[in-house]
Amino acid sequence: MDYVLRCTRCHYVLPTIPRQTVCPRCQGVLFVEFSTDRELPSDWISVADPTLWRYALVLPPEPRFRISLGEGFTPILTLKKHLLLKDEGRNPTGTFKARGAALAISMARQFGIRHVATATAGNAGGAAALYAKAAGIKATIIMPRSAPEVNRLEVRIAGARLELVEGTIIDAGQRLAELCRADSTIFPLSTMQEPYRVEGKKTMGYEIWEQRHALPENIIYPTGGGTGLVGIWKAFQELKQFGLLEKIPTRMFAVQSTGCAPVVRAWRSHKEVCEPWASPTTVAPGLCVPRPYGDYLILRTLRESRGGAVAVPDGGILKAMRELGHRGIVACPEGAATFAAYQQLVEDGTISPKDETLLLMTGSGYKYLASYQK
Repeated sequence: MDYVLRCTRCHYVLPTIPRQTVCPRCQGVLFVEFSTDRELPSDWISVADPTLWRYALVLPPEPRFRISLGEGFTPILTLKKHLLLKDEGRNPTGTFKARGAALAISMARQFGIRHVATATAGNAGGAAALYAKAAGIKATIIMPRSAPEVNRLEVRIAGARLELVEGTIIDAGQRLAELCRADSTIFPLSTMQEPYRVEGKKTMGYEIWEQRHALPENIIYPTGGGTGLVGIWKAFQELKQFGLLEKIPTRMFAVQSTGCAPVVRAWRSHKEVCEPWASPTTVAPGLCVPRPYGDYLILRTLRESRGGAVAVPDGGILKAMRELGHRGIVACPEGAATFAAYQQLVEDGTISPKDETLLLMTGSGYKYLASYQK
């Protein structure tokens, strides 16, 4: 399907040529925008393909450039009546980051890019390294020194270059910028700073629609960089654009840790962007993002969906991990935060227990077994 790249801030339209990162006019996030004058065929979903590539007609890579390790089409589990959980830990690299890596690396391969790099809190780096290896592309991964050891091992297993920096993902991003200025052949893949990772993440939204034959009243999403939350909302808007939804009934809720909650603070203050969070600390590495690059998109999604933002303490996250374990689910801290948030939102009356609510378990708890000892 034909598409262009459009800035989500100033609406400037760019050609789909190699090395597009952010909007050259305002540094806004670029989105793939499909043509509205073409209809999807009735058989547009490749039902025999149990991966995210079943939605290939609404994804940008040309067929011969697609890189797949079997990502996507993860199950939706029932925790109890009206409460569901989508288990992204079933993805090849153990987290939903495999979706973004599959699309970003496929597009890099299509554009002939030979060296990619990303700044990451952990899981996105492991996924980028492994998918780059599968594509025959060189990768440099920059992480805070505090990133989980399992993510460092993933990078080393893939044979990518690993660079550790002091500080947070913000510091890793600054180091990435230095590398790209010094070597113009390096293409950055950091969160919301290239157009295609969100295309992989949006497939969660298509799956929810296909698997449930409808959309839930609420989706609770653990929010660090926010690509997944924004991507799901993008999918719902596309489904409506294609005439497959009359309206979007879902409220989107962002969950953060009380030790790093820039989105929650901005939401409560009715602001359109976030202020950097000073001295972030949390047991959930994926939530330790002092200020997400796409903050305005996250907050816009919450407003458009009539949703909200909630912060939960680390103690609540660890308790939720244990509670989910008693239900047979080994949860990552970020995913467990959604369960803690659900309980909080029901208790304060924001969400009715009679509404269908979907929690996003963004990764496997087997990558975080040390957290269960805390």
